[in-house]
Amino acid sequence: MGLISADMKRVVDEQRLGFVATVCPDGTPNLSPKGTTAVWDADHLVFANIRSPGTIANLRQNAGVEVNFVDPFVRKGYRFKGVGSVLESGPLYDKVIAFYKERGVASAIREVVMVRVLSAEPIDSPAYDLGATEAEVRARWDLHWEAVRRGKTGSPTGE
Repeated sequence: MGLISADMKRVVDEQRLGFVATVCPDGTPNLSPKGTTAVWDADHLVFANIRSPGTIANLRQNAGVEVNFVDPFVRKGYRFKGVGSVLESGPLYDKVIAFYKERGVASAIREVVMVRVLSAEPIDSPAYDLGATEAEVRARWDLHWEAVRRGKTGSPTGE
């Protein structure tokens, strides 16, 4: 059994937008959203390079990577730390490209990154520390996003 649980897979499948952190050559962080992120198997995440030359360049120099997924309504998610491998060709690359075509990705994919997950941890909002239930947190954020859609903003939680 791998590190990626059924619930982790559910969150990744539902959210799809993973925030990928790499390290630049000067040691500063680089954070880039990836809308193609998916669970490949119980030990790997994958994402496509559509327009992220910085992420790819960073991974070629330092393969350390962290990928975060958070459901913005319940303010819960997961943090995956691991090692990223940039794939440009070969049988695994071809399989991943076929996966994205089946998924309906129409953008040109340059490389794909296979992330071997070394640790996976849950993350959640400080609102839960104060005793809020998931239903309460969801209700607050539902109200917030409804206000955003109406053109009115403000933080429902003070976070």
